[in-house]
Amino acid sequence: MTLGQGGAMTYAKDATGPFYHGTRADLSVGDLLVPGRTSNYADRKLSWIYFSGTLDAAIWGCELAKGDGRERIYVVEPTGPFEDDPNLTDKRFPGNPTQSYRSRDPLRIVGEVESWEPHPPERLAAMKAALARMEAEGGPEIID
Repeated sequence: MTLGQGGAMTYAKDATGPFYHGTRADLSVGDLLVPGRTSNYADRKLSWIYFSGTLDAAIWGCELAKGDGRERIYVVEPTGPFEDDPNLTDKRFPGNPTQSYRSRDPLRIVGEVESWEPHPPERLAAMKAALARMEAEGGPEIID
């Protein structure tokens, strides 16, 4: 859910986009991002595909994604129903300010954000250190 106009709460069912997916994968407009692939963050396959309604969340997505590929942010369009991401919605960020969603249906790439501002190096290093601590303690829980 997100804080909408006039302070009303809006849920995934009311979200209209644009939507973003941050990754290191080299893809093209028209390609589909599908569930069942290895997560950007964990060495396991997930039955959902995740995306966001905020550019900042997508920036975190590509900056924290595993791999050596170039950081990319794709503009995506859900091809089916989607829901609030329970890994973030109200669990970690009450009110879902990251506008994080997930779907069991593919996301179609409709564009790429060519220019975006990365997080400051010290903020990125602090986030990576926090994730490394969580991994050492058993890994971040992903509700799949």
